[in-house]
Amino acid sequence: MSPSRDRLYHDVAELTSIQPARHHANLASLDRAADYIAAQFKKLDCRVSVQPFQVERKAYKNVIASFGPEHAERVIVGAHYDVCGDQPGADDNASGVAGLLETARLLNANKPDLPYRVDFVAYSLEEPPYFASDRMGSSMHAKSLRDAKVRVRGMICYEMIGYFSDAPGSQAFPDPALAKRYPNTGNFIVVVGKNGQEAFSSKIKAHMKAHSKIDVQSISFGSTAGLGGLSDHRNYWQYDYPAVMINDTAFLRNPNYHRASDTIDTLDFDKMTEVVRGVYAALVRL
Repeated sequence: MSPSRDRLYHDVAELTSIQPARHHANLASLDRAADYIAAQFKKLDCRVSVQPFQVERKAYKNVIASFGPEHAERVIVGAHYDVCGDQPGADDNASGVAGLLETARLLNANKPDLPYRVDFVAYSLEEPPYFASDRMGSSMHAKSLRDAKVRVRGMICYEMIGYFSDAPGSQAFPDPALAKRYPNTGNFIVVVGKNGQEAFSSKIKAHMKAHSKIDVQSISFGSTAGLGGLSDHRNYWQYDYPAVMINDTAFLRNPNYHRASDTIDTLDFDKMTEVVRGVYAALVRL
């Protein structure tokens, strides 16, 4: 089975149709998103569970689908399903959740013989006002792994994988040094890793490049400060778990970032399909 453009589109359409917007204050909308994700997981031959947590006396949840030997070393694939404000959040981060779901479907259909367990985790509360705090859903999950002394082979974070442009100059950079290293056309995907974890991020990049038809770039950072820690992978770095973010460079490329214009019609589902194809190939070869 190969990744499906139509399934990716359907997942993004379902999530972006939820009203009011699925942000931290709209619990019913977050629950609708979580229920949709759980329903998709339950169609697969896997163990589906919910990790509930409370923030300021409100109930939130991470939704988890587990494949493979229950007590084996673990690989985490994650994406957040909440949005920042009153926006549909097609790229940020319905695209990432669609990638998460489709990767789980591929693993289910292809049934690779893996020695490790794979957990697909859909997180709540990645966005402000809880971003970069211990109240993020991914922070709750990463801490639970550490507390349970789970052996983690690595973590892959899907964060904004849908916006691309073939126009020259469509890719911005925060400083001239980076501009010299990377293409100025925003039609590539980036593997964002951490200094000291190069073996893990290089392996993912290499397999993505070998098995997909999209330009794959990479970059490493020394900490979660600044551009390095802009999603849920940051909370796994905290415990020295190898982790990467798969990202289309967010606001450095996408003019709709955290705006009402972040709609499904702005996404490139053909390139999204190739991103998922590459991530799946890396996932089954870690």
